[in-house]
Amino acid sequence: MSTRVTSLQVAERAGVSQSAVSRVFTKGASASSATEAKVRKAAEELGYSPNILARSIKTGRSRIIGLVVAYLDNYFYPEALEKLSKVLQERGYHVLIFMAGNTADNIDQVMQEILDYQVDGIIVASVALSSDLAQKCSDANVPVVMFNRKQNQANVGSVTSTNFAGGIKVANFLVAHNPKRIGYIAGWEGASTQRDREAGFVRQLAKHGREIDARLVGNFRRDETKEAARAMFDRPDRPDAVFVANDHMAFFVLDVLRGELGLQVPKDVMVVGYDDVPPAAWPAYDLTTIRQPANRMVAATVEMLLDTIEQGHPCTTDIEIDSPLIIRGTAPAPTGWNNT
Repeated sequence: MSTRVTSLQVAERAGVSQSAVSRVFTKGASASSATEAKVRKAAEELGYSPNILARSIKTGRSRIIGLVVAYLDNYFYPEALEKLSKVLQERGYHVLIFMAGNTADNIDQVMQEILDYQVDGIIVASVALSSDLAQKCSDANVPVVMFNRKQNQANVGSVTSTNFAGGIKVANFLVAHNPKRIGYIAGWEGASTQRDREAGFVRQLAKHGREIDARLVGNFRRDETKEAARAMFDRPDRPDAVFVANDHMAFFVLDVLRGELGLQVPKDVMVVGYDDVPPAAWPAYDLTTIRQPANRMVAATVEMLLDTIEQGHPCTTDIEIDSPLIIRGTAPAPTGWNNT
């Protein structure tokens, strides 16, 4: 049976030190171009590949980041996870993706499994994190950053868009159209994103002397959203403007309005979503929405997590990134509108 080629053998073949071999195969480490060329040539000739597990035991760091997500139905999350994985890999980290539901028992089980992998850090997306779990991660010296969620817990950072301000923008925009009745279709009410978007929307409507005239819950799910849309709009006193808590649900609302109820958008009903996922710009939807800047959110998340892992700085910051209103066909700009 053939034995595994070692870094020492590569060093001898290349005529360099063993530490030089290690630097060549460690992302972020420095080695001259001449040294790297010699080492990689020797490694190829010998059939060498670095032993990541052995290196992690020696350094005490696995260079593994756990990504936790509850569901991938919403276009926003597959796109964001792809960006997170790419940026982390460019920084020399390996990514393990774990699926978790929103039940406490399921999340507890998944988080324990992640910690068993000796990860260097955890990014949690679309999942609620209890204070006990946050403390458990802190006790294990594993930093946690919540992506597109926040819970104001000690030792947990978060990166979101300006959800409350986004709700305010939608309220100002819809009120400028002077609709007769305003509807709101909520997402999962355990999500900070849902709560903050609705809170900003409600507060700003009140400042205009308006309120939500019809409210139902879609829970960020297809069937529940369609049922909510049918109940809200298949009636004589239906709203003529509706804010839907994310684009994923807004697409199903549009399908019901146009395909089932025969209503015209925006003539009969104006629709505004939140996220600006790629299909929002497709001609089939042409959705007016609030844009979550995924690239900036990903960059901030990675910087916060790696700053804690590599520099030891506390991971306790809550970052909010501005989200602009993107006006399209489902709710055109009102007369004299200044989108600033």
